[in-house]
Amino acid sequence: MAHTVKLRTARFVRITQAAGFGSHYALARAMGLNRSTVTRVVTGSLQPGTAFIAGALIALAPLSFDDLFQIVEQPASVNN
Repeated sequence: MAHTVKLRTARFVRITQAAGFGSHYALARAMGLNRSTVTRVVTGSLQPGTAFIAGALIALAPLSFDDLFQIVEQPASVNN
């Protein structure tokens, strides 16, 4: 079974608000990403990639990977 990284969305939103990031734009600037990328990951339409993960860990230090993300089983492909 393959695995993937998933954002702990509710926790991420609470943490970013508590850290003073009032918008996805402000958070994206701190993460070095486009606002649209942050919005798409937070809304679940895009899985977090390496740039998002690294940016989140830098912008929200000293939080750890496990504070913000989880590793989950990836659903089997329809073609398999």
